[in-house]
Amino acid sequence: MAPASRGERKADFPWWAVAFGVMMAAIAVIIAVNDLYGQVFLVVSKGIGITIGVALSAFVLATLLGLAIALAGLSGSLWLRQMARFYVETIRGIPILVLLFYVAFVGAPALVAGYNLAAASLIEMGLFPSLLVRDFSLMGRAIIALSIGYSAFIAEIFRAGFQSVDEGQIDAAKALGLSRFQRFRLVVFPQALTVIFPPLSNDFVSMVKDSSLVSVLGVSDITQMAKVYASGSFRFFETYSILAYVYLILTIGLSMILRRVEQRLRTVTGR
Repeated sequence: MAPASRGERKADFPWWAVAFGVMMAAIAVIIAVNDLYGQVFLVVSKGIGITIGVALSAFVLATLLGLAIALAGLSGSLWLRQMARFYVETIRGIPILVLLFYVAFVGAPALVAGYNLAAASLIEMGLFPSLLVRDFSLMGRAIIALSIGYSAFIAEIFRAGFQSVDEGQIDAAKALGLSRFQRFRLVVFPQALTVIFPPLSNDFVSMVKDSSLVSVLGVSDITQMAKVYASGSFRFFETYSILAYVYLILTIGLSMILRRVEQRLRTVTGR
């Protein structure tokens, strides 16, 4: 069977979205009329702010770090390119959960010890306070770990997007006398954005899902709230069904919003 043309794909009615909406509405009715499900939903929903906050903070930091790594990997310096490649390959080979444990229980204590050692004289003079490991919040450690883990993948997204821009346009910008920064800001980045945005938005949705891993550190996100409630009430089916429901609302809702932004972006740029 021949694949559908672009026009036919545009004409497809989103029946999947209708089915999803009906399913979500049916579950919402169950939550509203059933006291047990309603109670579970209220408990789990208390962690929504933490989940969104962790995901947003980590994604912003990961995007900035990934952009810096991508630019280093495309720079004219051999050392910067090799360091960027080393970072990307190393971080991509470490599971996010392992990275969370490493940053939380190895990196954070080492950072605190390094600070206390470097500022020892100033601490003795009373100019700087001495730090303890417990002063480094578990949420902060989780955000740093997620940022580091995702930055390697985001760096590759940026690299592929920048390299997708036609070399002829860059040469034309050089001929016009534009500086390296001006070429990047006015020529490369606007054209690469349509290539970068879809996988970058997918990574954001994945970040929301992977933020559930911070529950292993005791951070009170929706997964941790569900774990605590289920372990105390032994209502595992009801609790984790509601947890899956909340994650579906968050991720599918984000996916639909980002897809609309992507369509608008393609309309504006004409690509």
